[in-house]
Amino acid sequence: MLDHGTEAMQMARSRVRRDLDKDRQLNLALVRLLEIVGEASARVTEDTKRNHPQVAWVEIAGLRNRLVHGYDDVDFDILWDIIQLDLPPLVSTLTTILNR
Repeated sequence: MLDHGTEAMQMARSRVRRDLDKDRQLNLALVRLLEIVGEASARVTEDTKRNHPQVAWVEIAGLRNRLVHGYDDVDFDILWDIIQLDLPPLVSTLTTILNR
C-alpha cells in the first residue's frame, strides 16, 4: 500500500488534473497504482485493521472494486481528488504504522 500510494503521489506531483485526460499512460498508471493500493488493503490482517481504525480500510478496498469493475466509467475528477487529498494522509499514516 505504502509503496504504490507513494508512487502515485510522485507520478502526479508535477501534473494537473487535465493531464489525466491528455496523457493515457499517466491515466492508466494512476488507476493501476490505486487498484494495487486497494488490493493490498484487502490483505491487511483483521488485527491490524482493528488496531488502526483511522485508516479507511473499507473505503480503500471499495475504491479498488470500483476501479476494477467500473473501469469504463471512472470519474477522473474524483480520482484526482483522491490522489491529491486522500493519498498523502494515508501514506503518512501507513509510514507511522510501519515505523512503530
